[in-house]
Amino acid sequence: MSNLPDKKKERFYLVIAACLMAVYLAPLYVLGQDAHIRVHDNLDSNIAWYQVLRNSGELFGEIGSVIPQVINGLPRNAFGTEYSLIVLLHAVFPSMTAYALSQTITRIAAFVGMYLLLKTHFIKSKETALIRIGVSLAFAFTPFWPSGMLSTLGHPLALWAFLNIRAKGASWKEWLTLALIPLYASIVLGFFFFLAAVGCLWLYDLIVKKRWNWTFLASIAFMAGVFFLVDYRLVFSLLAEQEPSHRVEFISSRHDLAHSFRLSLKNFLFGHTHVMTVHTVVILPVLFLTLAVVLFKKKDKLDKTFLFLLVLNYGLSLWYALWFNKLWIPLKENIELLNTFNFARFHFLRPLVIYLNFATACMILWQTGRKKWKIFVRIAVIAQLLVLVPFNEEIHYGVHHKTPSFREFYAVEQFEQIQDYIGLPKDQYRVASIGLHPAIAQYNGFYTLDTYNNLYPITYKYEFRKIIAKELEKNKSLKRYFDEWGSRCYLFVDELGKKYDYEKTTNKKIKNLELNIEAFKNLGGRYIFSSVPILNAAETDLKLLKVFEHSESAWKIHLYQAI
Repeated sequence: MSNLPDKKKERFYLVIAACLMAVYLAPLYVLGQDAHIRVHDNLDSNIAWYQVLRNSGELFGEIGSVIPQVINGLPRNAFGTEYSLIVLLHAVFPSMTAYALSQTITRIAAFVGMYLLLKTHFIKSKETALIRIGVSLAFAFTPFWPSGMLSTLGHPLALWAFLNIRAKGASWKEWLTLALIPLYASIVLGFFFFLAAVGCLWLYDLIVKKRWNWTFLASIAFMAGVFFLVDYRLVFSLLAEQEPSHRVEFISSRHDLAHSFRLSLKNFLFGHTHVMTVHTVVILPVLFLTLAVVLFKKKDKLDKTFLFLLVLNYGLSLWYALWFNKLWIPLKENIELLNTFNFARFHFLRPLVIYLNFATACMILWQTGRKKWKIFVRIAVIAQLLVLVPFNEEIHYGVHHKTPSFREFYAVEQFEQIQDYIGLPKDQYRVASIGLHPAIAQYNGFYTLDTYNNLYPITYKYEFRKIIAKELEKNKSLKRYFDEWGSRCYLFVDELGKKYDYEKTTNKKIKNLELNIEAFKNLGGRYIFSSVPILNAAETDLKLLKVFEHSESAWKIHLYQAI
């Protein structure tokens, strides 16, 4: 291998990367509905949302339209734009097929984007193909939030295009890239913060280098414009007067400075669930080792880039932590946008920053020219890839955490049995769930009073709260969770806490449920699906009708009727 010319060596590494990518994605295609994928903010929400939207007939619904299947009329705008490719994939293909295709598109785009960025602007040497390709593949293997699509993993591809335009070496390819990414990314889940950072780069050129790079500025405005056109529903929600959403009551600033500092270190060391980078074991030690090397040598351009990225890395973690500090309370009480929009998400830039930092660190060690450092770099890149292997969804959720498969989670045949037993058209009654995500009932076509959505009318939150008021009073944690956030509009039960997925193997029972069943019936509620038995059902005006089990379901469903 060492005797191969650099060009052939790079091609060989690319072929290996393609094969590893195919193996990484294979379980989604081979197992289909028996695959294990992320539940949190995925199966419990987004995938069900796509299904509800597809079945609603409101995919291209008007701005003011509603979807009656959820909370007696959830605004269509809560489901986002119909011009997002992930929404269209789920509208055309079965859910798991759409999910597999989405994962494939995202990871390939992540790899290609990081590879182009490194090869063009950071790791240009022909002999360092292993660094370029290895870091790019590791970046593509990070366990990103699935419905985020390219909102974070698309940053390298976009930065490649912007840097080319900035250097006045761009062609139609860069402009086409900036036009297409908004079709498969969200501005609020990553690209608002990315474009703000690129805007700071333009300001740096203006202030420090005295360069009015109008083409570069136009490219930033162009991509922002495409995002706003694609997500026109979001623009309307921000600009038009409408009924206040539950987001106006968000309370996020609770921490003192000591807590914020600890949170910043936690984020810096371990990351965040929506932008997991798995950088703790391999990348961080490499960064600190490289820092020691850089501090005792004459600085060149790459060293300065490395130091800037390292400082920015922690700076983003610090900003994330400070966003929840009490210092913001006066502003958040007077400026609604600071409550309804999560500006902490500047830390969504960290996957790009961390892996760029890793690549520059490896390059600095490689450039020492010492054989032992080159061996170390090879080991570090391979080690990072190996560290990411257990985070493959099938391994992580099918082996380590043993969550239900797609088929077991949504339990379609079991819920068909429930529907047949009830024997009424689904739009003639409303249901809610206990110890079970309402997304499951929604996916199966039931009309639910409970939901998990990031945008719904605050008036509905108040009406729904009447049902669970006594249970919230028993549990301060649940009360704060619902009152100060409330995106999970669930039938919270003190005895169950924040666990919403009691599987059929559980021995858990509810001994003293206190729901306002009259308030439940006033909203149209008739049935409750509970994953655990309710021992005092009769005392709370509920009647157990039947218990449903199915070999391909993770749940034992107790069907209760409000009486």
